[in-house]
Amino acid sequence: MSLPLAERVRPKTLSEYIGQKHLVGEGAILRQMIESGNLSSFILWGPPGVGKTTLARIIAHELERPFYTLSAVTSGVKEVRDVIDKAKREAKINSGLFAAQTDQRSPILFIDEIHRFSKSQQDSLLGAVEDGTITLIGATTENPSFEVINPLLSRCQIYVLQPLGKDDMLQLLNRVLNEDEELRDKHLVVKETEAILRYSGGDARKLLNIIELVSNSGVKEIDNETVTKQLQQNPVAYDKDGELHYDIISAFIKSIRGSDPDAAIYWLARMVAAGEDPKFIARRLVISASEDIGLANPNALLVANACFDTLQKIGWPEGRIPLAMATVYLATSQKSNSAYLAIDNALAEVENSGNLAVPLHLRNAPTQLMKDLGYSDGYKYAHDYPNHFVKQQFLPDELLGTHFWEAQGSPQEQKMAEWMKYLWGASEHFDKK
Repeated sequence: MSLPLAERVRPKTLSEYIGQKHLVGEGAILRQMIESGNLSSFILWGPPGVGKTTLARIIAHELERPFYTLSAVTSGVKEVRDVIDKAKREAKINSGLFAAQTDQRSPILFIDEIHRFSKSQQDSLLGAVEDGTITLIGATTENPSFEVINPLLSRCQIYVLQPLGKDDMLQLLNRVLNEDEELRDKHLVVKETEAILRYSGGDARKLLNIIELVSNSGVKEIDNETVTKQLQQNPVAYDKDGELHYDIISAFIKSIRGSDPDAAIYWLARMVAAGEDPKFIARRLVISASEDIGLANPNALLVANACFDTLQKIGWPEGRIPLAMATVYLATSQKSNSAYLAIDNALAEVENSGNLAVPLHLRNAPTQLMKDLGYSDGYKYAHDYPNHFVKQQFLPDELLGTHFWEAQGSPQEQKMAEWMKYLWGASEHFDKK
């Protein structure tokens, strides 16, 4: 029986690996690790189909390390301990060949979907990672800061993988058509790629599944109409292993952002019916309350946080009710992304101008020397003045008059903006003196 296309064309070396140049390109961090042989534990965070598992296998192959793999879906503490014990036994055997078992020789343990491991399962990894018995490579589609325990996070670097770009996807498409023997024998001709790229969405596995599906249908020419027709007839053929939940959560958040409570509740129901992790949904609601509702209705963040807390207290299936309540509240709230834009604007300025000096009067002066140097000299304590406000400089000299936050159209923000104008009495923050 023939292997699936995705397995037949899985890259085995870095030269065959497509995408993630920020990690494996010339001079990038993971390439440096491979070239030096000095590999530390890390977690790969990114969406499905971007090469997490493949990259872990390539690293083990390039470094000629023993490679163990576990899936957090099917493995528990026992399986983890079995692998660790096996690694320790191999270390003793190798002690006759190597002076000591060092991190440069330690086996690699790859754990797919590490975010699904419980706290006790993750705890069972700590000792072996700490003493170098194993080098851990984890893969996750979820934010590790939420799903991985802090002691394990402190022992691992986090590397973010991005969806593959158009050029990467076209490179992959050309490679499989030219190099896979089974596809070459079918003499496929790709006349249009728009539908393939659109349905793949930066996911290499989806692209390969689509090509395999269409090629098995007997067609010789692949165009947009052919791809669309085949996928409509086989709606799950290109969405294996749960990738659809990314499309649905995207529709859910965009429905909230677009102020359509009916659509938002529908997509929530789709996730609930499919058995989606309720905490995953609740976290997205907290993000939406901050990013999309923001200062137009600050209570939205309180409601989203309360939903998250309530969900953990009452469990399931009753937890669907606070999720629905928060969803409707957020969808029907006024929207503003001014805080989201403000922090991005400020980060861009920091990237551009670097570490500008803190004005002397804003610096603390815990020692006499600092006082003599002018630290804190001239600082005015706002609460000593009417309205708890007094004009003074807070930005570095180079940024005087710069505005990162701009009020949007909601009544809440307009009141905030009017209050700021009243306090400062001018469009600029202050006159430089």
